[in-house]
Amino acid sequence: MPPIDVDKIINSLLFNPQETLVFNSGFFLFLFFFFLLFYSLLRRFHTGKIVYITAFSYYFYYKAGGWNVLLLPVISLINFYVARWMNYIGNKTKRKFLLAGTVTVNLGILGYFKYTNFFIETFNQLNQTNFALCDIILPLGISFYVFQAIAYIIDVFRKNIEPVNSFVDFCFFISFFPKLLMGPIEKARNFIPQIFQDIILTDNDLGRGIFLIMCGIFKKIAIADYIGFNFVNRVFSSPLQYSGLENLLAVYGYALQIYCDFSGYADIAIGLALLIGYKLMDNFNAPYQSFSITEFWRRWHISLSTWLKDYLYISMGGNRRRKLRLYLNLWITMLLAGLWHGASWNFIFWGAGHGFLLVFERFCNLPKLLDRHIFFKLAGVIVTFHLVCFLWIFFRADSFATAWHIITQIFYAFNGQIFIQFVSGYKEVCLLMFLGYLLHFSPKIIETKIIEALTASGILVKIFIVTFFIWAMIQIKSADIQQFIYFQF
Repeated sequence: MPPIDVDKIINSLLFNPQETLVFNSGFFLFLFFFFLLFYSLLRRFHTGKIVYITAFSYYFYYKAGGWNVLLLPVISLINFYVARWMNYIGNKTKRKFLLAGTVTVNLGILGYFKYTNFFIETFNQLNQTNFALCDIILPLGISFYVFQAIAYIIDVFRKNIEPVNSFVDFCFFISFFPKLLMGPIEKARNFIPQIFQDIILTDNDLGRGIFLIMCGIFKKIAIADYIGFNFVNRVFSSPLQYSGLENLLAVYGYALQIYCDFSGYADIAIGLALLIGYKLMDNFNAPYQSFSITEFWRRWHISLSTWLKDYLYISMGGNRRRKLRLYLNLWITMLLAGLWHGASWNFIFWGAGHGFLLVFERFCNLPKLLDRHIFFKLAGVIVTFHLVCFLWIFFRADSFATAWHIITQIFYAFNGQIFIQFVSGYKEVCLLMFLGYLLHFSPKIIETKIIEALTASGILVKIFIVTFFIWAMIQIKSADIQQFIYFQF
């Protein structure tokens, strides 16, 4: 028996920027298995359960993002104590001052890490200066847990919720590992009450949790990673080397890739949470089936759309203003949504484009008009999908020049006669794209039936299915573990 390499084991438990911890890695599955073993002993004891999950969440974040884990207790301390202080103050002016100060601090932390270099670059371009960029590494998931903290402090201010009494409970809410890095962005009033409920894992929760985890891993590894690595990334890196047809199919491919990548993470997160007795909100609902941009944002990244509506759009006046101000509020909300996604003019253009389309639909009352007839809705689905794909070009491209090259290739160098040759050369990519869109547009009842069958199966059948699935994913995964796209936001 070979000797145990203690140093290797210790090093595997420490943060390694070249091997960050992600849901689709074997090491995470190994960790989660041992997490469940001890969790089964502690789940009936409130304090032990909360401390254990919080400690695991902090370690998970350390293994994924290094010493940026120290941001979690800092943000938790600020928002926990200010919320409690605010709750004891009756003076509305003082409460507003505390709210404004706390939101400013939260946004300041987010802004420092996310937008400092963007503002320096923009200032240099406008003023012909040459200030050096700062050596700043964006902490994983900072946009998600900062937005959760802001939502919490606003809800306490609005008296929608009572502040949490225990600091450990609040740390649990902020750091809960399934949603920590990429959401869903949970509202405190939906999630915090679950902290104090008894953990009851039903057969349906177990079946749905296993299904969602497998579904998410399949979306990520079999579809998003494969078509991204073998086709989409190549075209977006050098669009002028490919025909317009290939550029167009790469845009369709990216639309599928980003959906499968992000919704795949959400599926895994919701499934993991279910397995330990907590329910997270659905974050996606077949968004490419939408017949309008308005409906698209009710189906895409639902937790962010809800957050923007509840804490930004409504705070600016929402629908209570005159029409011109309403349209402006709507457009500004989406403009800021673009900026939230990243410090780049491409993202700002993407958000502004969606804002313009939402304003146009609201002005024309388009969703109600399209909803009158099935053929109008079908046409709406086709048009909406292509408008979304057009804006995805700017979201994915590394510059406006690259985006423009893709668009010009599609319109001026289409070369459609090579389609058969393309399919022959990219058989696997075409098959997976077809399969991905087929699954996306399939009726919801199919998913429900699969979950019911999985729920009804015995434990040995479940173990066999999961084992076979893991083996199959190992066979088709890329050589290197691919990060989730939204980690950069």
